[in-house]
Amino acid sequence: MDSHTTTQILPETVKHQLVLDQLEMDPGRHQGPALIKGGIQMHTGINLTCAFVEEETHLQDPKGFTLCDPTLQRIKRRALVNIGIHEEWSMDGHDKIKRIGFAIYGVCDVWSGKWLGLWVITDNRLKDAVAYLWLSLVEEYGSLPIQTTTDCGLETTMIYGLATALWEAFFPEFPVNEIPAHCFLRSIHSITIERGWSQLKFQFDANVDEFWDRGIIEGIYDAYDEQHIALACSLWSILIQKEITTWKDRFNSHKPQCDRQKFNQSGVQLDVAFALPEKHGGINCL
Repeated sequence: MDSHTTTQILPETVKHQLVLDQLEMDPGRHQGPALIKGGIQMHTGINLTCAFVEEETHLQDPKGFTLCDPTLQRIKRRALVNIGIHEEWSMDGHDKIKRIGFAIYGVCDVWSGKWLGLWVITDNRLKDAVAYLWLSLVEEYGSLPIQTTTDCGLETTMIYGLATALWEAFFPEFPVNEIPAHCFLRSIHSITIERGWSQLKFQFDANVDEFWDRGIIEGIYDAYDEQHIALACSLWSILIQKEITTWKDRFNSHKPQCDRQKFNQSGVQLDVAFALPEKHGGINCL
């Protein structure tokens, strides 16, 4: 059934409870009606109208709308021009939950905006770890992207060496010494992944901090006991990886608003644009 029919048929108490359950899962209060609606659909399969979810959210948590206002921390953008998927991968580390012992590293496709990978690791500045994650994507997709962009430092030097070695091994007809270095790796401030981090910060980080602190406040584990924290970190690393993978899948299935001034694709579900680039003005550049 469509969302309008579903909303009309379901009892009022059931609809209210669905929204309240999603609000309970977001103590950081950074999810708007569209994300709450998407969360309900992903967790229960029930598709409510955005109008009902917005009305109910205003009723239950009016202050949350101020906290999740996307204009509060707007990132300046630069024009992105790509010809299709895998022409450019953007990669970077996220340090906002390092205070509880976890770092995140991510890679996204610039043309489609889709997250290709998000991983919870102990340190996102170790070159071996970063290179391993990059190689895991190369193995998954079976080839090299034309270009990788990052604003990181020494931890990405191994990626340059690996890209050079792979190019020489599999494309000997194109001498690597004739290819500009920036075809493999560019060190720039990538707006694509920074916008992704801003969404992660509002929708994910605040909740992780909230639940971690709640465990200390309620006495589940002692912040001053090294064994407690070691065990908690061991369990939480698995939990956060599971949750961030769910968040990635949810973000990739989201349909962004169409931006007619944007050269790269917009207004299309990220998973759909990535799977069918030819239908949306792009090509596969692997």
